[in-house]
Amino acid sequence: MKKKVISSVIVASLFTLPFSAVATTSTNPIDKEIATVTTNQNSWVTTKAFLEQAVTKLSYQHGSDFMRKEVLNALLKGADWQNIDGVITQEQIANVLVNKLNVEKEGQSYKSTADKLGLFEGVPNNRITVTDSELELIFSNFEKVENKDVDNTGVQQYSVEDFMKNPGNLGYQLSPDGNYISYAAAWENRLNIFVKEMNSDSEPERVTNLTDRDIAGFIWKEDTILYLKDNGGDENYHIYTTTFNGGEEKDLTPYENVVAYPIDILKDAKDEILIMMNKEDATVFDVYKLNVKTGETKLVAKNPGNVQSWISDSNGQVRMAVATDGVAGAVLYRDSEKDEFKPFITIESGDTVSPIAFSQDNQSVYMLSNKGRDKIELVQYDLQGNEEILFTNSNVDISNAIYSTSKDKILFATYMTDKVHYEFFDNDFEKVFKNIQNKLGVSESEFGINDYNKDMTKFIVSVSSDKVYGKYYYYDSTTDNLTELATLGSWLDPNEMAEMQSISYKARDGLTINGYLTLPKNKVAENLPLIVIPHGGPWARDMWGFNPEVQLLANRGYAVLQVNFRSSTGYGRAFLEAGNKQWGLAIQDDITDGVQWAIDQGIADPEKIGIYGASFGGYATLAGITFTPDLYAAAVDYVGVSNIFTLLDTIPPYWETMRQQFYERVGHPEEDKELLTKVSPVFHADKIKTPLFVAQGANDPRVNKQESDQIVEALRSRGVDVEYMLKDNEGHGFMNEENRIEFYNAMVDFFDKYLK
Repeated sequence: MKKKVISSVIVASLFTLPFSAVATTSTNPIDKEIATVTTNQNSWVTTKAFLEQAVTKLSYQHGSDFMRKEVLNALLKGADWQNIDGVITQEQIANVLVNKLNVEKEGQSYKSTADKLGLFEGVPNNRITVTDSELELIFSNFEKVENKDVDNTGVQQYSVEDFMKNPGNLGYQLSPDGNYISYAAAWENRLNIFVKEMNSDSEPERVTNLTDRDIAGFIWKEDTILYLKDNGGDENYHIYTTTFNGGEEKDLTPYENVVAYPIDILKDAKDEILIMMNKEDATVFDVYKLNVKTGETKLVAKNPGNVQSWISDSNGQVRMAVATDGVAGAVLYRDSEKDEFKPFITIESGDTVSPIAFSQDNQSVYMLSNKGRDKIELVQYDLQGNEEILFTNSNVDISNAIYSTSKDKILFATYMTDKVHYEFFDNDFEKVFKNIQNKLGVSESEFGINDYNKDMTKFIVSVSSDKVYGKYYYYDSTTDNLTELATLGSWLDPNEMAEMQSISYKARDGLTINGYLTLPKNKVAENLPLIVIPHGGPWARDMWGFNPEVQLLANRGYAVLQVNFRSSTGYGRAFLEAGNKQWGLAIQDDITDGVQWAIDQGIADPEKIGIYGASFGGYATLAGITFTPDLYAAAVDYVGVSNIFTLLDTIPPYWETMRQQFYERVGHPEEDKELLTKVSPVFHADKIKTPLFVAQGANDPRVNKQESDQIVEALRSRGVDVEYMLKDNEGHGFMNEENRIEFYNAMVDFFDKYLK
């Protein structure tokens, strides 16, 4: 693979990490032999210089220090380093390259293995050091060896249906008593709920009868299973009961244009749960107790008009709320449900303060917070507002933390660099986690614990990776038995799926942008047709893992680029705010610069670049073909924004408390009228010349149908032909299996027409 080497400065601390085998002095015979070489040692490549080049040439990392550290750790695995500043040996170079190729070492020497592979062809074998020019030759040989089994024919082509149909049984949960297991599976092409008795040979029982829409989620409440479902993609989710255990399948919140979500299962309240619902005022959510047998509701907390979320204590009492206009506000607290809420923590512009749970004695609260700092950290507050930081990562936000009521502690926190990582706070839980992980033979980034019973002896766990759709297992710690439950997409061979590689590059203003590159398997990574997929949000991020649409495109021979442009979450406050009022500007530049990076690497054919995105990604698609019309040869806009003015005018009523956040991050329709006119593609449709395919759900509450109608009409009025797929029974994305399959078939045909 031909790569353009992009020079970058690596901070000194990167190479002064305490690597397990690095020492400041050495008695290694190899080092002594090097020292006797009469040639000037300055002509030999040092370990540090080798690693600087290896990280760049072997990993696509070009500027993100924290990402490069992870790559270094992978490269150094098993290597015998004695002095990071000393001269590197051919054996040490061979160690890294042989491991990178996933080749087993033969005998005692990596060098002899590397020689058989041809990695050192043309390099003198009568000494143990290398020069700069010889190292270049070694890397060139490495590329040849890496590609020697690539015949450029790709792999078996799977159908669109194989990637996009319902993948199998998923979402496994344990009943509270641990005697039953529930999961979602397809029936009549819709995801329904099934229940199976544990330790029984009985057949699973289907407890729902949905034919119009997939379930959106489900939970257990004692002996009752509840589920969420909307109507045709309108996102007005209602809470339903199922027929499990003789129950009646019915809508417990049967109110028109109302959204309801569970808040607290109320472990000590029989047949009652806490929910929030916008029944009285469409713009805000009040808190109710809902009887899951009768559907009776009782108001618990009235929203004053600015509360976005509610938090109950360990006794199920609503004691905390987050009130904000979308920019500023406060976390509110009260001593009991009889008392008035009072400010507990102030929230200023850019602050993220997200309560997780009260401790069991209700004397402290766990939160994720970046108040007064750049990164989101795991913290604990006492009731006087004093903060204690429990866990932080200097490079990325803490993304989640799981609290156990039975143990009364945080079990673990997660953070994401290129992949998910864990920090444990409970030794027993960590032992169970690592025991199952070792049994499965996977990394922590591929493994997750999905559910467990109250005494934490029975677990539902899952495995997934960039090439493995997913597998579910049941683990009983009392017997140490691990049982496979289901394999998702079992018809997809992981060996024929494409690897998702972490990448990074410098944007034109010097900001480091991280992302992922998926290259088609068994294709030489040179001059490939490339599709860039900007993610939605934009206050979200792409993650490493199995992505059916990415794998579909890679299976068809496309390179796929995903970039976490500025405004993406997870990289800290400053990175997110760098995207404020930068729709179509610096955010779009980050995407453009990513495409140019792939072209400069020799990976992408500059004449065969496509762009595809949904929601904000759909906006970025339209912005890409509007403001850089010569870059893209084909574009697919999926439920995307074309006119920011109408976007702001049609947000769902229950997003009203976030309106000021839209104004701050996107722009104000009056104060920023010139800006929003400048970056709304519909006003510049005369610049569009790239073939365009648009898909939209008629019931979309976030990106209204008129967003797609406007851009299609603007182009068709100029005589430009636009493919337009509109589904009357869909909303913000196509959820029904047949619509999903139809869309992706059309998308693949469209890209093949213009990029192949």
